[in-house]
Amino acid sequence: MKKKEKNFWQDLKNQSQPILVLAPMAGFTDSTFRQICSAYGADVVYSEMASATALFYNQENDDNETLRLLRWDREKESHYVVQLFGSNPEHFALAARLVNEKIKPHGLDINFGCPVGKVLKQGAGADLMRNLKQARAVIEAVLDNSKSPVSIKIRAKSGDVSALEFMKNISDLPVSALMIHGRSLNQGFMGAVDFSLVAAIRPYFQGTILINGGVVDLKTAQEALTLSGADGLALARGALARPWLFQEIKEGREIIYDRSAISRLLYRHALSLVERRGESALVEWRKQACWYIQGLAGASHWRRRLVQVSTLTNLENILKDYGLND
Repeated sequence: MKKKEKNFWQDLKNQSQPILVLAPMAGFTDSTFRQICSAYGADVVYSEMASATALFYNQENDDNETLRLLRWDREKESHYVVQLFGSNPEHFALAARLVNEKIKPHGLDINFGCPVGKVLKQGAGADLMRNLKQARAVIEAVLDNSKSPVSIKIRAKSGDVSALEFMKNISDLPVSALMIHGRSLNQGFMGAVDFSLVAAIRPYFQGTILINGGVVDLKTAQEALTLSGADGLALARGALARPWLFQEIKEGREIIYDRSAISRLLYRHALSLVERRGESALVEWRKQACWYIQGLAGASHWRRRLVQVSTLTNLENILKDYGLND
C-alpha cells in the first residue's frame, strides 16, 4: 500500500463547521462549475464520474478524452477529488496510478452508488456494491496504488446489501471518507432519505462521513445535518439550481438571487466555459442554464431562448432584451 499524502479529509473533519462537498454529477461537475461552487464556499469538489476501464485501455495516450475530462484549475478549485467507476480491480489499479501521476488531485473516490442503467450493466456503480468480494478487491486495488486519500460513495441499500453490511465488510481498510446517498438503488433519486444510516455505521468507520440526497435549500440542509449527525453534506442537484447554497449553509442565512443576479451567474458561467473550451461548449451550458432559472418569473420563456444559445453574443442579446445586461 502506497504511503498516503496528507489526509485533507481529517483536517476538514477537525474544523468547526460541517464539511460542504459538491457531489459528482455526470455532465455537470466540470471544472467551470467546480470553480463556481468553490467560490461559493464548497470545501471539496468532485469530478464527473470517470471510467477506470477507459483509462486502462487508453493509458498510452496522455491526452485521451477521460484525462481531459479530469483536468482542473489548482488556483480556483477547492480540494479536488476524482471519482472513478468500473468493476475490474486491475483497471482501477492502473487508473489510480495514472490519475495520481497526470492529474494530481487531492483525493480519489470509488463509485458504488450510481443507479444509471448503462453503468449497472457493466457491473459498476450500485451494482458493484452488491458484490462484496469484488467491491473489496476494487477498494484494495485503489488503496495499494494511490498516494492520495481514498474515499467511497455508496447507497443506503443495493439489492440485498445494506450500507451497514457493506461497511462492515471493509471496516479494516483505511478508507478516508464515506459519502452515503440515503436512498436505496430501487428508490433512485426519489423518496425519503434515511438519515439513521450514519449512526449505524459509525462503529465500523472512523473516517469522515458525508450524507447525500434530498438537500435542496438551507432548511433541508440544516435538517439533514441535525438528523444524520454526519460530518458534512454532499450537495448534488440542490447545488445545480443554487450553487450559492454552500454560502447559505456556511452563513446560516438565506440569500435571495433575483433575475439580475441570476443573469450575471448565467453569463459568468458561459464566459468561463467559452474561455476554457470555446463556444461549442455552450451546447453543454444550456442544461445548466435551465437549472439556474428554476422558479424565476417567466422561466419557461427564458428556457426556450436559452436552449438555443450557441454564442456569447446570443446570450448577451437575450440578457439585453430582458434589460439584464449590466
